Amino acid sequence: MAITVSLVFLFGLVLYFLLRSKTLGYGSAFIAMMFGFFLASTGASSPINELTTAVVNAVTDLGSQG
Repeated sequence: MAITVSLVFLFGLVLYFLLRSKTLGYGSAFIAMMFGFFLASTGASSPINELTTAVVNAVTDLGSQG
């Protein structure tokens, strides 16, 4: 768990600087993929899934009301 969290931090930090410097390419895509992969194996995956589901449901409800 400690290794996973530190890798999430490392990949998140690298991705932040890549996005900030607008240096986007294949390397950035790999960093983003690895960040997501390691983030999914932490305890944050459940709240992220719940938040995503809530946002999708809210957008769907807004679309069906109009």
